[in-house]
Amino acid sequence: MDFSFTDDEDAYRHELRRFARKVLAPHYQSDDKAAKLRPQLVADLASMGLTGLRIPERHGGQEASAVVAGMAAEEVARGDFNAAYLLIVSALVSDILTRNATEEQQAAWLPPIASGEVVPAFCITEPGHGTDAAKLEMKAEPDGDGWLLTGEKTSITLGMSADVALVLARTGGPGARGVSAFWVELDDTHVSRAAFDDLGSRAIGRASLHFDGLPVPREALVGGEGQGFVSVMQGFDYSRAIIGLACLGAAQVSLDEALQWSRDREAFGSPIGTFQGVAFPLAEQATYLRGARHVCYEALWRKDNGVEHSTEAAMAKFWAPKLAAETIHQCLLTFGHLGYSSESPVGQRLRDVIGLEIGDGTAQVSKLVIARNLLGRAYAP
Repeated sequence: MDFSFTDDEDAYRHELRRFARKVLAPHYQSDDKAAKLRPQLVADLASMGLTGLRIPERHGGQEASAVVAGMAAEEVARGDFNAAYLLIVSALVSDILTRNATEEQQAAWLPPIASGEVVPAFCITEPGHGTDAAKLEMKAEPDGDGWLLTGEKTSITLGMSADVALVLARTGGPGARGVSAFWVELDDTHVSRAAFDDLGSRAIGRASLHFDGLPVPREALVGGEGQGFVSVMQGFDYSRAIIGLACLGAAQVSLDEALQWSRDREAFGSPIGTFQGVAFPLAEQATYLRGARHVCYEALWRKDNGVEHSTEAAMAKFWAPKLAAETIHQCLLTFGHLGYSSESPVGQRLRDVIGLEIGDGTAQVSKLVIARNLLGRAYAP
């Protein structure tokens, strides 16, 4: 059993950490205050190959393993948690297209994502259907040799800035088998957008997208008719582990800062770290972070090796964001009044990671997946 990264992976990890600290971190708080995606951020990530991690080399990507994609999300999130969203969405969408799109479609759609020329989004959630996504109502009505998309998608990450999107819509009867996937250009008069005013992660531009009879051609169909839901949902297992690592990256850098503060800050003539009431909570969080990190990387290792990983991914998704919020909260308390100031990034990290306790699958759904895999479907909720 080997828990170490390879020499190349470890070198890449250190390179990403320097990049995150020097290039990303200085803009983390100002981007949040501006509440919009900074174009230079996309260019900076693309220059490091981070928008094309899971894209095959023949299409301009890095063809990285799932483990490396998770490592990249963790390191990027140390500097700018919201920058990790670009990496995560690009990796998820690219993985789905690589598995389901034709070679001709991949050649047309993947290189612009890898280069950062276009920002992708993933449109599945609707006002009445989030967790129960198989019941989505957005219509794809036949129109000549294509379809017209009509309906609303909501809570779309990067919704205000994305150029293209993978959109799920109903082409057939009820249930998952009636859903198809389409590759859609969003800069169209038939598409309107409305931004959310969020508690955190404001830079990513979460939004609702309204489709008013958007024409899509036959060649925009990804996979066959009625195959969209199944093919898309297969990508979520490993992306949930990447999400977990992004949350842990934000938690770990907060913990590192709190540990240094515990060495530097004095009270009653001693560094505050010498007091058990300060040191022990930090020791506990460090232990929990290590355990959660192992779960996330195990899920990604299993993905890379073709081994079933839905249980581990579900564990990563419900535990890591929750743990990250708890850890960052403890770090904020360690800093005291300085941590509560908006000048400190700790408070923003706390607001930001809470969003992923909700997005991409709630804790309740993750626990349902785990319970069914442990007990068997007939003996679980």
